[in-house]
Amino acid sequence: PQTGFVMDFGDLAKVCAPVLEQLDHAILNEIEGLENPTSENMSVWLWGILKPQLPRLYQLIIKETATSGCIYRG
Repeated sequence: PQTGFVMDFGDLAKVCAPVLEQLDHAILNEIEGLENPTSENMSVWLWGILKPQLPRLYQLIIKETATSGCIYRG
């Protein structure tokens, strides 16, 4: 509250790196749990992975285009 600082981006990057590595250049339909990789399904899948490691996680935003996407709050 005194600094407005929630989490170091370096720590956040460490948590997200394995997930990003799994998704980068992958066929999403072939990843367990993402057989139907809509933005909504991806949000739920990502939440399940990230929330246990990021207890302060409040929401995920996945954008398909500049005007469409999903906001998920667990």
